[in-house]
Amino acid sequence: MSIGSVLDLLRPDFPDITISKIRFLESEGLIRPERTPSGYRRFSVADYERLRFVLTAQRDQYLPLKVIKEQLEAIDSGAATLGVREARARAHSLRGVKEYTEDDAPAAAPRRLGVVPGEITPEELRFDVAVRLTRADLLAKAGIEERFLDDLLRAGLIVPGAGGFFEADAVTLARAAKAMAEFGLEARHLRAFKLAADREAALVAQIAAPIAKSRDADARARAEETVRELAALSLNLHAALVKAAVRNALGS
Repeated sequence: MSIGSVLDLLRPDFPDITISKIRFLESEGLIRPERTPSGYRRFSVADYERLRFVLTAQRDQYLPLKVIKEQLEAIDSGAATLGVREARARAHSLRGVKEYTEDDAPAAAPRRLGVVPGEITPEELRFDVAVRLTRADLLAKAGIEERFLDDLLRAGLIVPGAGGFFEADAVTLARAAKAMAEFGLEARHLRAFKLAADREAALVAQIAAPIAKSRDADARARAEETVRELAALSLNLHAALVKAAVRNALGS
């Protein structure tokens, strides 16, 4: 399972669990998920049960991490058991799977925010697959005219990549700009949104930079996770602020 899938399974019993908390427990040696070649964490069901054990001991028994670690060492030595088979059954029941076999593997679930709920999730900010759109592709998919696209380009709202190709997000941006144009907002009026987005992105990058410079083998992967989580939080915060401002402006 991905770290997002683990969050989905744990959240019903541990609402305060976060990505950062899981990473902290890993850094303390309490859990040891495997890593993919690209550096992403992959949790087995045994890892998931081990994590549940730690969180339950903290919540119900108020045990310090040192004591919990000693208990886990006893489990690792064979002096106690963690109930892995029961954990597998519980993991599958949470996912609505009625039967279980040893070859089953929990399906990946969309990653959810580890801090607050929202429409935008860190998973949506993953860019594993590059999409290259030509100018003609962008015009057709966004349903805009050449002249309107030129306005967006001049305003810096859409920036072509290497070779003059466009990313998939350019379609969403162009469609939104077109819809706003129907209210009389021209591309030049939308520059304020672009400047605000650039400032938010710069702040996120500034926070993640020290993590990326760490000498840890997984530094880059941790920095990318941090960027995605902070960016998602930023988007949800921005949406909440706009919603509150609009409510105040309407006097409701």
